[in-house]
Amino acid sequence: MHELSIASAIVAIAEEHAAGRPVAKVEVRIGRLRQVVPSALELAFELLTEGTAIEGAELVVEHVPARIACRDCGGRGQVNEFPFACAACGSLAVDVLSGDELLVDALELENDNEAVVAGRS
Repeated sequence: MHELSIASAIVAIAEEHAAGRPVAKVEVRIGRLRQVVPSALELAFELLTEGTAIEGAELVVEHVPARIACRDCGGRGQVNEFPFACAACGSLAVDVLSGDELLVDALELENDNEAVVAGRS
């Protein structure tokens, strides 16, 4: 279950940036190519945050579709399954533009009952 290692990385990043302050929300962007099972990620996140400043924080996941660009015809589009091929010309000579992301995008910290955005990367 690679969701546990992904959740562990998310928690480590959130803890580092929160610096002990309570966290209300953790926003992440995960590409479709990462093949993450949302329910498994949420469970792992919940287990790993127990007893930390992140415990009880909402995990918000933005799923990023896989998009490609064709090196032969210049076509661009979204793909859903392997092998990745250009929808316009059928070429397999493509570059992945998006869909392999895995990043913590923002933290919402609690500050005297008022939520503040800690930052975006």
